[in-house]
Amino acid sequence: METLSLKNKTAIVTGGASGIGEAISKRFAEAGAFVHLLDFNNQLGETVANEIKNKNFKTQFHFCDVSVQNDVNKIVDEIASGSKIDVLINNAGVAHVGNAENTSEEDFDRLFKINVKGVYNCLHAVIPHMKKNNGGCIVNMASIASVVGISDRFAYSMTKGAVLAMTYSAAKDFIGFKIRCNAISPARIHTPFVDGFISKNYPGKEKEIFEQLSKTQPIGRMGKPEEVADLALFLCSDSAAFITGTNFPIDGGFIKLNS
Repeated sequence: METLSLKNKTAIVTGGASGIGEAISKRFAEAGAFVHLLDFNNQLGETVANEIKNKNFKTQFHFCDVSVQNDVNKIVDEIASGSKIDVLINNAGVAHVGNAENTSEEDFDRLFKINVKGVYNCLHAVIPHMKKNNGGCIVNMASIASVVGISDRFAYSMTKGAVLAMTYSAAKDFIGFKIRCNAISPARIHTPFVDGFISKNYPGKEKEIFEQLSKTQPIGRMGKPEEVADLALFLCSDSAAFITGTNFPIDGGFIKLNS
């Protein structure tokens, strides 16, 4: 559909080299955007960027630690010097298993630094450029853990709750500048991270545990990164021009049907 096109638009996707971020990078490039892929993994970033370029779509990889404000500012200013920034996808993040008792201060600070400060750094860098350009679209990757309690996800839930709150605040503060800001809250999505987590913690029981985790979603399976990417594309397209300040669960019924 023409309304889902991102033709001639410039998009920044953080954590764009794996999982959901990779799917968004590829989907946006297919939709016509010039995708600036930011990631902390050099090898994966170059690989994904080359895959996109080999399909004759437009992309550029930038090595970036989103928790370092100066690095984020330099990259964003570099991008803005060559084109108008239309879209920001705040996807970069890390996970952690633990509760308030057994989560170390080191892990708590690490998650805050990447998942919360990283989102702030990107908003802080990109919004001034969007204001100058009289508009833009931001999508922050939250989680179902931002709105419901999940066992052993204390620090992770803290960060995603903050992401959701920042989404609402940014949407309110910059609506007058035609900047839209929404959040996506996935449930369990089948990514390489999930496979790695199962292999590490349940060796020899991978298939059994995978099935158990899949069944925690009422719909009976995990989500696909491409499904999240399609939702992100809609929210950044002209079809969603009337949508801002909203959280979009993509959860196979987890939030409403598990309560």
